[in-house]
Amino acid sequence: MTTRYRVEYALKTHRRDQLIEWIKGLLAVPFVLHSQPNISYPEHSEGLKTVAADTYQRYAEIMRDVEILINDHSKFISAYSGNTISDDRHNVLKAYLSPAVRHNNQNTPGKSKLKLLVPSVGTFFTQLHLEDAFQYQNDRRFISRRRFVAPSFNDIRLILNSAQLLGLVRSSDVQLVTFDGDVTLYDDGACLTPENPVIPRIIRLLEQGRKVGIVTAAGYEEAEKYYGRLYGLLDAVHESTSLTPDQKQGIIVMGGESNFLFRFDPTSDVRLTYVRRSEWLLAEMRAWREDDIRELLDLAESALRACAANFNLPAAVLRKDRAVGVYPVNGVRINRELLEETVLVVQNTVERSAIGSRLPFCAFNGGNDVFVDIGDKSWGVRACQQYFGGIDPSKTLHIGDQFLSAGANDFKARLASTTAWISSPTETVDLLDELELSLSHS
Repeated sequence: MTTRYRVEYALKTHRRDQLIEWIKGLLAVPFVLHSQPNISYPEHSEGLKTVAADTYQRYAEIMRDVEILINDHSKFISAYSGNTISDDRHNVLKAYLSPAVRHNNQNTPGKSKLKLLVPSVGTFFTQLHLEDAFQYQNDRRFISRRRFVAPSFNDIRLILNSAQLLGLVRSSDVQLVTFDGDVTLYDDGACLTPENPVIPRIIRLLEQGRKVGIVTAAGYEEAEKYYGRLYGLLDAVHESTSLTPDQKQGIIVMGGESNFLFRFDPTSDVRLTYVRRSEWLLAEMRAWREDDIRELLDLAESALRACAANFNLPAAVLRKDRAVGVYPVNGVRINRELLEETVLVVQNTVERSAIGSRLPFCAFNGGNDVFVDIGDKSWGVRACQQYFGGIDPSKTLHIGDQFLSAGANDFKARLASTTAWISSPTETVDLLDELELSLSHS
């Protein structure tokens, strides 16, 4: 392939969040115009307060303008056209749009203004209250008072998280919260131990009658292994005297992205019981043929083995019922670049095949391994929604960390629900506290 193609493919697959980058660029202008790097404290403190107030006003106005653009974009999407969003999002959204709406909107011309400005922007399931969210985060991160550090990617990521929480709470209700595992509920490769501060907050969600799903890439077929990772939470649910039996049934575990479902079972020593696929599969998932699954995994395994040989990786191949991957042996760490390259090679290999167009899959870097799963987290979240009686995407919140790296497996959850992008278990705790605060003020 040519150098240009290699660069363009790398830019495409090493995803940047264009919406965040675009908002960051908008805020850079007032930062440059209003910053006063040569004024020092304390003799000019009053003047700096005035500058900070002016900067805050400019930032807030920009957030208000972006909020208006997003609202207009959402109205445009409601007058739905297949050429305004990506094909994979189109296929998932068809499940949420009535046949009449699809028929009436299929000939809608053009694109929203936001889509023209940010081509990769997708669908918003709720209104985003960006100005109010900016005020909330500014009070904590002092964004408008900073003179040397411009509004950052993380500032805007957290503002968007807050805006989506406000949208969920103000427009409807939060009926389902789904979580990734590693780096979201606990540190990478760790377990959800009893002292983890996220546990009482999840218990609180259940006490409020909300449903909870742990949607993880860990593809175990045995309940014991999930208990080993989640025992602190599962034991807390089991031993809780504040939860009713029905509320305890409000927590499930979806493993392998979208392949293995386990419900809470108070009679089991491992607190979980396997749920047969016939009881929860989506209609579209029932059409996935076993021979197609086998063919896709065979192709992925061949590509993984080729990468392991090409890069001389100290790794072994593991084949599962609905996944295949490579993992290091003898405790060796594989460098990130080789893991990312392996993900992209496998993803490209499968996508260019006939089977890759017939069957959804997810290839991702797990931190020190690479796995390919059948399906992805959009299917996992949707299956959780269906299991609990058909919860709407606008009443669902998915919390995860993998939105940007190669094969980021939380990214696809954006197709099925409102999402919050966190970077650590501590941020998950903060987000749940923020959700509780928003609910108490609604």
